[in-house]
Amino acid sequence: MNLDKPNTLERCPGFDSDMMEPNRTITIVRKNQRDFLSDKGAVDYYEYRKPFLTYLLRMGKDPEKAKGYSPYTVCQTGHRTARFDLWVWENRGGYKAPPDQDDARAYMEEVAFRDVTESTKGKILGALGRYSKWLQHKYNRDEWEFSWNFQSGGGNNGPRDFLTKPERRKIRQAALGKDGTPNYGTDSDLLEADPDSWKFTSLVWTSLDAGLRPVEVGNARVGWCEPENGLLRIPREDSAKNEGNWTVGITDRTATALERWIDERADHPRYEDTDKLWLTRHGNRYGSNELSRILKDLCDRAEISYENRQMSWYAIRHSVGTHMTKERDLAATQAQLRHESVKTTLKYDNVPVEDRRDALDNMG
Repeated sequence: MNLDKPNTLERCPGFDSDMMEPNRTITIVRKNQRDFLSDKGAVDYYEYRKPFLTYLLRMGKDPEKAKGYSPYTVCQTGHRTARFDLWVWENRGGYKAPPDQDDARAYMEEVAFRDVTESTKGKILGALGRYSKWLQHKYNRDEWEFSWNFQSGGGNNGPRDFLTKPERRKIRQAALGKDGTPNYGTDSDLLEADPDSWKFTSLVWTSLDAGLRPVEVGNARVGWCEPENGLLRIPREDSAKNEGNWTVGITDRTATALERWIDERADHPRYEDTDKLWLTRHGNRYGSNELSRILKDLCDRAEISYENRQMSWYAIRHSVGTHMTKERDLAATQAQLRHESVKTTLKYDNVPVEDRRDALDNMG
């Protein structure tokens, strides 16, 4: 279709052509995208996409100093994020703009198992990171977090930083709190300063056992919980990948904390009209940013250094995967983390839930 508008950034009205390199163009809507979209969708995507590419070129590298990326980087980022957008439309229900954290994570999990170099995977991951920063700048979205850490120059493709066993034990103890009163800043959406509340302890301990993703903390419902059986049952409609019903083991200590919190929340007016398991003090679901602040605050209280570490909420999840595999096997890890991928051959768990609970006790 014909957009009736200049489809390269340098031809747009008011654009400073001196910012471009000779013989280089930055396409706004690519042909394969136009072929997929309706006329209305193409116009809408054009208006959505143009500010993103302009942002990258003018200020994306350092917004505070209005320092942008090179035209080459913008061109390559535009190409890779356009492929991502098209993948989302083709695989996740049709045209949408902008994509979300779940879309990005699903795409990177598919990329992770492609027969391409580590460098190529790293460049795709870097492009999505720049995309995410623009969405944060433009729409105040949480910055995307990924389970993979590919380097654009090759190298490590393992998970990002994870907690060691001693660190897991310290975090667990810090969540309980020696005096039961978390020491948090006044502007944070964390636990109310109630010395007897089990909310925060149950949230952190359940995540330490189940490796909950940020979106799963936000989605968690009372109906998931069977503390009397030491289980979480996560239905397909609430799971991060929406690909199956999951049964996850938790320790006796965590089951007790959950049971106490469920009893406590029943008397809390904030939870009268919702089955959500945990809400912030403002009555909202927890997201990546709030949870990362929680973890860093716990690290401070437990005297765990996170300098030069990528200490996001995923550090908890990765610690479950790393230590569960060592304590048991890959099948147990897959089941405990609800992990699905196109290359995974283990489609079911042959390790009993009881054995996984034993492994959690050994992991701390």
